[in-house]
Amino acid sequence: MCSLSSSKRTRYSKSDYLNADVNRAIRAVIHGLNGPITVNGKKYNSAMTSQGLNDQQVADVLTYVYSSWGNNKTKVTPAMVKAQRGKK
Repeated sequence: MCSLSSSKRTRYSKSDYLNADVNRAIRAVIHGLNGPITVNGKKYNSAMTSQGLNDQQVADVLTYVYSSWGNNKTKVTPAMVKAQRGKK
């Protein structure tokens, strides 16, 4: 079971940023993310490093996040992750 702090859970809960673009979410996990973003009306300016996960692991993590906290239940597959590997 994943145990996230209350503040992180809130960031992922019904996340408009996450739910709007699954390919962007995949690329963020693969390549990392740097700079300002807005999530559910709140601005963040930070960095997330690349997670160094294989396609199956990225798919599993994102499918879990999408199926939790009121998100849109998107099922991410290893094929979807592989298609984003060469994109920024």
